[in-house]
Amino acid sequence: MSAPAGCQLVGRWRIVEADLWDRGYLNLCGPATITTGDDNHGEIAFGALQAGLDLSYGPSMVFYSWNGCDEMDEVTGNGHAELLDDGSIEITFAYHNGDEAILKATRHTSSKAC
Repeated sequence: MSAPAGCQLVGRWRIVEADLWDRGYLNLCGPATITTGDDNHGEIAFGALQAGLDLSYGPSMVFYSWNGCDEMDEVTGNGHAELLDDGSIEITFAYHNGDEAILKATRHTSSKAC
């Protein structure tokens, strides 16, 4: 599971809900997103958190460790994201020695002005 080989989660996703935080907090510093690249790296941003992801892949799942900053404090953790039947993903996001949250995200679609 070291290469993306057909992983359906590669791309940019919009985090739309969480079990620990409301939508206002999720979008505190901008749109809450998770991006999974095809190069074993990604990013996640929600609330005051911005972090880089180190990824490993399965066909419908990614596993990751992460490190970044939350309210200017260095933080780390791990988690995974799994593709659901409705095309969204469920993200388990855990802080090292701290909270664990379940997030839901939908595929990010961009729109361009005419």
